[in-house]
Amino acid sequence: MTRKPVIAIFDVGKTNKKLFLFDEQYRIVFERTARFTETTDEDGDPCENLESLRLSVFDSLREVFKRKDIEVKAINFSTYGASLVYIDEDGRPLTPLYNYLKTYPEPLKEQFYKNYGGEAAFSALTASPVLGSLNSGMQLYRLKHERPALCNEVKYALHLPQYMSYLLAGVPCSDITSIGCHTNLWDFQKNAYHSWVKKEKLTDKMAPLMPSNEVLPAVFPGNNYSIGIGLHDSSAALIPYLVSFHEPFILISTGTWCISMNPFNSSPLTEAELEQDCLCYMTFQGKPVKSSRLFAGYEHELQVKRIAEHFNQPTIRYRSVDYDPAMMAALREKHTVEAHTGITAFGARDLSEFGTDVEAYHQLMLDIADRQFSSTQLVLKGTKVKRIFVDGGFSKNVIYMNLLASMFPEMEIFAASMAQATAMGAALAIHSSWNRKALPNDLIELKYYALTHNAAI
Repeated sequence: MTRKPVIAIFDVGKTNKKLFLFDEQYRIVFERTARFTETTDEDGDPCENLESLRLSVFDSLREVFKRKDIEVKAINFSTYGASLVYIDEDGRPLTPLYNYLKTYPEPLKEQFYKNYGGEAAFSALTASPVLGSLNSGMQLYRLKHERPALCNEVKYALHLPQYMSYLLAGVPCSDITSIGCHTNLWDFQKNAYHSWVKKEKLTDKMAPLMPSNEVLPAVFPGNNYSIGIGLHDSSAALIPYLVSFHEPFILISTGTWCISMNPFNSSPLTEAELEQDCLCYMTFQGKPVKSSRLFAGYEHELQVKRIAEHFNQPTIRYRSVDYDPAMMAALREKHTVEAHTGITAFGARDLSEFGTDVEAYHQLMLDIADRQFSSTQLVLKGTKVKRIFVDGGFSKNVIYMNLLASMFPEMEIFAASMAQATAMGAALAIHSSWNRKALPNDLIELKYYALTHNAAI
């Protein structure tokens, strides 16, 4: 029996840890999802169970390698960012995998920004809003200043994707998609580590930087396969679009956060943009991706519960509400866009003003779309973008999609769907190292939304 060549991708989210096998046409031929019980760090704060994750990788691979119908040609990783694994000379983790939501000590934060140019100037250089532990470089700074003896034992501080690669290849490395993503580590103007890393004598703690399409030989037992160095998940999710479309576009990746990513905007972040939650990601080719964030998925979930309770309806009802253009036109006349302190204006609206729950839901989506328009404009202006792709949860929301089409009349608006964009991106990053076939031209399904109607293409 001929064995089918595949690539294995470990896609590690905060909640779900997934393993995918893709064939040479990038079809999923195997999928497994696991969840691990969180553990706690020395302060009692919740954090990832690193040992469970490590053992799961080994156990999953042993099982996959037993299969006679497939041949694993390569393995790569995409994981959430802003998490560092501190390894010693022998490659053993020295600390828990601290949670990026862990509270950062205010005096230490003030000391850092005072020493290195102030929040506004520093953030502009590093394309990193002030986010505490979510700036992973701040975790390393904290370790040095709070636990210097332990910091001295650290051979390398690896971001999580590169630690997972290290488990199978035994080669410590850094990757630009992790280093360049709101870490406070990278100076986007100099295209190098920020000078603070050297001044704090931490440069040697950073493993050698390797290209994102680099592959390494495996030290884990198995057949003859290559190991990728891993990618930050947000950058990985952009790869299928970068390889499929060459005309300028914006990708609005929707979930708990709605992130507008413009790979065709290279202008430096301004202080005003940083204050409005803009940042830069980095493509796997090492190019900045100007991006803006909106907590819209979270807001949607919160306000849907409020609507459901007020109108005594099940929340599941709002997963597929049809778009009513006449109702929307009436709401636009009745309710102007109001100044507000929340994520959208909807939180302050009186639900008794709406005759039905569907009317209230249309208003919620209008308020979300208004904020989405402003958020996306931050990375759109001054560029030649003519297409906006929306993936994730809101791409299936016909009200959201029709509103975007009306708010961006000069743009082509598409709902995009594909199976597991993040995992696929990690596979595509090392395509030439394992796949003998040309890239398929049908990786992404698109649905076009015009001003007045939508039609599948």
